[in-house]
Amino acid sequence: MTSIPKTDFKKVLKNLYVASAAPALVDVPELAFLAVDGVGDPDGPGYREAVEALFGVSYGVKFGLKRAGVLDYSVMPLEGLWWGAGERQDLPALDRSTWHWTMLVMQPPQVDADLVAETVAARTRKKPSGSLERIELRNVVEGPSAQVLHVGPYREEPATRDRLMAFVGESGYQISGKHHEIYLSSPTRTAPEKLRTILRYPVTAVSVAGGGG
Repeated sequence: MTSIPKTDFKKVLKNLYVASAAPALVDVPELAFLAVDGVGDPDGPGYREAVEALFGVSYGVKFGLKRAGVLDYSVMPLEGLWWGAGERQDLPALDRSTWHWTMLVMQPPQVDADLVAETVAARTRKKPSGSLERIELRNVVEGPSAQVLHVGPYREEPATRDRLMAFVGESGYQISGKHHEIYLSSPTRTAPEKLRTILRYPVTAVSVAGGGG
């Protein structure tokens, strides 16, 4: 069997998966993700089950494409969209039980809904989970966005987020989408002070009123 070169989509999409402590603007194209929606504390069992199911399907899809001789690639990192009940971006400060989230793993173009359905069915037969039936292939469109790298514990993100918000305003933009996090480090294998997380928000230019005509 001919070996297939392995693709690293973090390098292909380098500007989206590499960030620095200096906030920057990026243009995010439409991308496909495996997605699972939920509500509740990210330290709770429902969240953990959803993430486990998401990665189970992600690896199943990857190995399916590799066995078929279509593509070999590294599974992408976990990402999450976060928002509060009835809100577009901001999370409530304390009550994590009300947090809404969509956890995501980016997929290559060769992944289609049929492959995902087959993989979910196979995973369900092997290890049933209530989260599996909620996993779907979904396109996400963010477009112009601002992002920054946060290094350290998740609980210290607000200071980094404030710097990003200040940059957005100073650059003539406003937030136009959900709080987006990309987890470049595993919290189970990385010390809290070394965790690397990209914080991102879609943005739109602030319109300037006035002018004659």
